[in-house]
Amino acid sequence: MRPIVKYRLLFLAFAIVLFTIGVQLTPESLATANDELRLSLIAIGYFGLIPLAYWYCIIKKGSQKWWKLIIILSTSSLVARLSFPADIADYFEFVAWLKYPIIGVLLIIESFLVFTIIRGLLKVRKVKGDPRVSAVEVYADEDEKALSIAFIVAGEPTNWYYAIPWFSRNHPTGISHIKLLSAKPWHLSLMLSGCLTSCVASYMILVNWSELAAIIVSSIISLTLVMLVANYRISRRYSMYRIRNRLVVNNAIWGFMAIDINEIETVAVNQATKKVVDDELSIGRGEQTNLTIRFKTPQWYFGGLGQLVEKLTVVHINVAEPEKVVAALTDIEQSEAA
Repeated sequence: MRPIVKYRLLFLAFAIVLFTIGVQLTPESLATANDELRLSLIAIGYFGLIPLAYWYCIIKKGSQKWWKLIIILSTSSLVARLSFPADIADYFEFVAWLKYPIIGVLLIIESFLVFTIIRGLLKVRKVKGDPRVSAVEVYADEDEKALSIAFIVAGEPTNWYYAIPWFSRNHPTGISHIKLLSAKPWHLSLMLSGCLTSCVASYMILVNWSELAAIIVSSIISLTLVMLVANYRISRRYSMYRIRNRLVVNNAIWGFMAIDINEIETVAVNQATKKVVDDELSIGRGEQTNLTIRFKTPQWYFGGLGQLVEKLTVVHINVAEPEKVVAALTDIEQSEAA
């Protein structure tokens, strides 16, 4: 597991456990000294331990911005407002109202950024290929936030582009395919069955409470069908290919790299045992990888459908035909040199 993902999951688990314990142990009133001590310890957990864990796991290890501490402090304040005894909870009322102007300002900034990015994506809508590649080409020199949002905005068109063969009929031929579980037909069948079961189950559970809510929730879940089909076709046919001056590496639909070919330092066939190393990534099934690509400068990797963005210096891949990949990239270098 990548360190950045590990730390995010660690914080999430820690926060959920601490909030759950805190809510369960919060006294209804401060009738005794024991109640006051218990509430003080819970407050230290909410406003001391959880923000500290957020700073270490998300801001420090995840290289995020300091201002994001507002998010977790606001969450802690909201939990305190809803669970603390009434005479104490009133002190957090102002925090509950303060979050609205903060959120409003952030929404204005985010909306402007999304508008700018969508406008940029529309400009390249006629460019052939995966919409995410176009997003990376347009915003490669922007900061991480703009690039991440551009990638996420391009995510939905990407699902339809790959799910419907007619849309991707002119797609570049794959150089080789990465060994992925999601490329198996039985895996697709299992995922589609699970999605359809979830649609029916959500509708049955909610219909007696609200038919409208049941339709909305089941419809949202059903949209996952498009992504599952896209995930299968990417893994099976388009996990590694070249488009324009970029080598695209698809770790199914969940992970993506559009590597500038000019920034590839070396590409070699070798057997390497998978291990977790900062600035390096291993892709493909099995305990070992058979292809190593090293970059001159760090290249962007979009994990978790674009939610986890980081820069890598080396990527190790387990592909079906590693020699074919090396030959293809060597031919590119020779043609450019000529």
